[in-house]
Amino acid sequence: MANPDSITSTSVPDQNAPSIDVTAISKRITHNVEHVIVGKRPQIVMALVAWFSEGHVLLEDVPGVAKTMLARAMARSVGCKFKRIQCTPDLLPTDVTGASIFNQKMTEFEFRAGPLFANIVLTDEINRTTPRTQAALLEAMAESRVTVDGKTYELDQPFLVIATQNPVDHEGTFPLPEAQLDRFLLRFQLGYPSFDDELKMLDVVRADHPVNRIKPVTTVEELIACQKAVRDIYVDPKVREYIMQIVHATRTHDDVALGGSPRASIALFRTAQSLAAIRGADFVKPDDVKRMAPSVLGHRLILKPESRLRRITAAAVVEEILDATPIPTINGTQVG
Repeated sequence: MANPDSITSTSVPDQNAPSIDVTAISKRITHNVEHVIVGKRPQIVMALVAWFSEGHVLLEDVPGVAKTMLARAMARSVGCKFKRIQCTPDLLPTDVTGASIFNQKMTEFEFRAGPLFANIVLTDEINRTTPRTQAALLEAMAESRVTVDGKTYELDQPFLVIATQNPVDHEGTFPLPEAQLDRFLLRFQLGYPSFDDELKMLDVVRADHPVNRIKPVTTVEELIACQKAVRDIYVDPKVREYIMQIVHATRTHDDVALGGSPRASIALFRTAQSLAAIRGADFVKPDDVKRMAPSVLGHRLILKPESRLRRITAAAVVEEILDATPIPTINGTQVG
């Protein structure tokens, strides 16, 4: 197998592509966030991939592993607006989107924007609120806008929803329906820190929480430019076929009742582009696709009941498909 790092792109540089250094900006943000989140660079990169791909993140993890701090640190690193929604069973859709309030002085209704009107919105414990309120997020996540009383309001850009849920505690929760899970571009975990990282963390938070000390290292305008730039990353037709083979294999797998949709194909395509840009390449390698596939596809697969009884997981199915799908070759050279 050829060394993936030795492969060069056969694309012609796009002369109209935005002149923005995605790699440099992602490094600045990553290093800044690492002052707060210790030892979790792969997860920070994943969050940046979602942001650059204009998607949203579902963090499934136990309490206390810095899910909220990740969202706050990313917002402070870009100098953008951050809002937090604490989901509870009595949370109403208007508590999320905002509502029209009657102004007695002006004798007319005026719109009071809800917490969705921010650049990064942390929806904490999303599965603790009702399906009606969960559905209020769908239009915002899919179209970056909300409709209240028949009037549509555009959300600020860039817009990123980071939702969290505890995979262990299910008492009093409302499981996310498949349609809403599919709206999340990526699902991943932060996980516990290592012994040394947790020891370092104790020293970092000794005097004051580091999230209060970090400063912006880039601007909203530069981040939007990164979102546009990653779309110009070249994806060879063979790599596109590789993406299609992986997604289509989820639809025919013996353990899967419902595989990835075309939205999953687009998500894998976009995230591979963003990951390639972050690592400093102008083309996508199959390794980029393989790295993103578990986080893109895992939450989109519905396993058959008999497979779940045998304790087969979606992650194991995705891994099996990746192992079985041949890596594409271009002009007789294996590209990843």
